[in-house]
Amino acid sequence: MNKLPHNLSNIAGVAPRRFSIAVLTAAVLAVSIGGCSQPEPTERNPVEYKLVTTDDANEDIGSYVLPQDTSIADEPNAERIMYGKRLLNETKRLLPDNVGAEMNCNSCHIAQGKIPLGDPYINSHNFYPRVMPRAGVEIDLTKRVNGCFQRSMNGKPLKPESDEMLAILAYMEWLSQKTPKAQKVNIDNAGKVDESLIPDPVHGEKIYAAQCATCHGDNGEGIKDSRGDIVFPPLWGDESFNIGAGMARTYKAAAFVKYNMPMGIQTKGLWGHGNVLSDQDAIDVAEFFTHQPRPDFAKKDGDWPTVPRPKDARY
Repeated sequence: MNKLPHNLSNIAGVAPRRFSIAVLTAAVLAVSIGGCSQPEPTERNPVEYKLVTTDDANEDIGSYVLPQDTSIADEPNAERIMYGKRLLNETKRLLPDNVGAEMNCNSCHIAQGKIPLGDPYINSHNFYPRVMPRAGVEIDLTKRVNGCFQRSMNGKPLKPESDEMLAILAYMEWLSQKTPKAQKVNIDNAGKVDESLIPDPVHGEKIYAAQCATCHGDNGEGIKDSRGDIVFPPLWGDESFNIGAGMARTYKAAAFVKYNMPMGIQTKGLWGHGNVLSDQDAIDVAEFFTHQPRPDFAKKDGDWPTVPRPKDARY
């Protein structure tokens, strides 16, 4: 008979019964575990919104279900859609020649453009072409995206037929889930604040120190990770958005701040949807940070050619 290895001989010699029981127990456990089926992964409850007509009737005609990113793999142009998603998330890193600011598209379009009040992309594919008061003419979605590159990104436009532009448009089209042009998802792109309130930047500076500086820095410089990639964007200075951006306007910025900041806190509504600040607080802090030094916008004289400029425009 072959001898057991020295270490096992000792175990068997000292406690043969316990050794046998241990082996038997291990075998039973192996069979039991092998015979158990693994639990099926559970999906989150789908987020659903109403579909309405785009005319004045605003008629309720169905529902829209927010798609899961995993469903992109089922699309014939999945690679392009995924590239668009990456570009919107990592704009500065992937397109350094087109982005002058330390910003990504999704610095302002919260949760990859998927939630109400956080400047979602959900209706973008269907909203354009449209006449924009700031431009004074009808523009398509390509021009709208490039407007963001030149203003919010303080950078240069993408070539309309470039792989990058086509990928960004593909992601927005996928997010629309083939909603017909005469319909829209019934969500608000942004919240509202009382624009009759008078801003107080002195109070706004105190709000900034208490509620904003932890993420955006004492001097509005933002925060980067150890590789130099953006975590929280700068709110002023040479690396921030320029004065031509919508976020450089007091009341537009205040509406964004009230309903989306501080991120990760909420008193009502969706998680992370802010609602911590009052209208006055949001307006005051927006007045404070929007009027800090930031880059100029060379084409600002061409804005609002057919209508009066908004009272909170920086120029």
